[in-house]
Amino acid sequence: MNKIFNPKFFTLLKTGIDRKQISTEVLSGIVVGIVALPLAIAFAVASGVSPEKGLITAIVAGFLISFLGGSRVQIGGPTGAFIVIVYGIVEKFGIEGLMISTIMAGFFLIAFGLLKLGTLLKYFPHPLVVGFTSGIALVIFSTQIKDALGLPIDKVPSDFIEKWVMYFDNINHINITALLITIVTILITIYSKKIISKIPGSFISIILITLLVHILDLPVTTIETFFGEIPSEIHFSIPNFHFDNLQHYIAPALTIALLGSIESLLSAVVSDGMIGGKHRSNTELIAQGIANIVTPFFGGIPATGAIARTATNVKNGGRTPIAGMVHAITLLLIMLFLGSWAKLIPMSCLAGILIVIAYNMSEWRSFISILRSSYFDILVLLSTFLLTVFVDLTVAIEVGVVLSALLFMKRMSLITEKRINNVIDSDLIEDYSMLPKGLNIFH
Repeated sequence: MNKIFNPKFFTLLKTGIDRKQISTEVLSGIVVGIVALPLAIAFAVASGVSPEKGLITAIVAGFLISFLGGSRVQIGGPTGAFIVIVYGIVEKFGIEGLMISTIMAGFFLIAFGLLKLGTLLKYFPHPLVVGFTSGIALVIFSTQIKDALGLPIDKVPSDFIEKWVMYFDNINHINITALLITIVTILITIYSKKIISKIPGSFISIILITLLVHILDLPVTTIETFFGEIPSEIHFSIPNFHFDNLQHYIAPALTIALLGSIESLLSAVVSDGMIGGKHRSNTELIAQGIANIVTPFFGGIPATGAIARTATNVKNGGRTPIAGMVHAITLLLIMLFLGSWAKLIPMSCLAGILIVIAYNMSEWRSFISILRSSYFDILVLLSTFLLTVFVDLTVAIEVGVVLSALLFMKRMSLITEKRINNVIDSDLIEDYSMLPKGLNIFH
């Protein structure tokens, strides 16, 4: 058990952490907390839940993932990958259904870790992962058109085609102010790093645009318009559930668990390359599971390792889990003392930030390169992509896992094809008669 679950933080405590490094960790954690603020709010709103749920997730899950995780630098919280699945669960089962699904997903993640499946998840083929992420990116982009254009639509359909039909039906009602805010937000988010590299563009755009809208009293919808006041406190609550209905939540819970495990371990691998370290995959899965079990009781949504925030942590000098815990504490302080100001953020500003995130998620270069590879790779890519966009992420993952297993078996059969005696290169063995009787050579 100790070998399966062995948090990096406790290992580092035993070996000792340099005092100078601790100050670097604190500074990195504060920067990452500032980066996480607009993202946590944006991901929550795009998922169809209130903004504080994103902040609570980044606070509670972010702290637990760093405290108990198997990576030195992993930053946990809500991510763009979960937007599609969370939105679907909330629409079908409501907030309590999301809570139950997330808690069940946490138990699945712990089971993955205890069964030492962390090392096996790396065998998911690249076309499968690109298909998911590209599909999710397109869905996220499509969900932001209403706010980006300021369209007067009360309820946006969940179906991809119906959504775009409604957008075109309302195209004559574009709010020019909202559209300009979206464009300016995108430009600031992308290009501000050329001027101010230490502060994220998303944070700069939210501060500037919100102040501008508030001072000039511009006619655009804000978070307050949709959600009212943002609570500056965290409550503990237990969801109502009946054991007879638990089977309805198995599929969405498994989707959350698989998606979360893939993204968190991918993030851990990327960060390993950046710091020259090695994460403990099974410990990481168990920590993710614990975080997803605990967070819903405080009002949070699914959480996993976030690649962008983890990379920001590394670039700012973070080398221990202390930075991740400080990031969570920073967000807690912001929520307690500055949360009331977040209600003034324009929805079109959040839409601009999410459009940039969707573009970065799209992996369009990888998508195009896979389309030039083998037919089976193309089949896996397009199947998972199209199912994610037009059907459902749960179905896409179920089909994707089966296709990835078939792809893995196909590749194993190719590299283990045996060629006996007479196909061995003559340069290797000149006289086969010299081989002992009953001995075959495999190539």
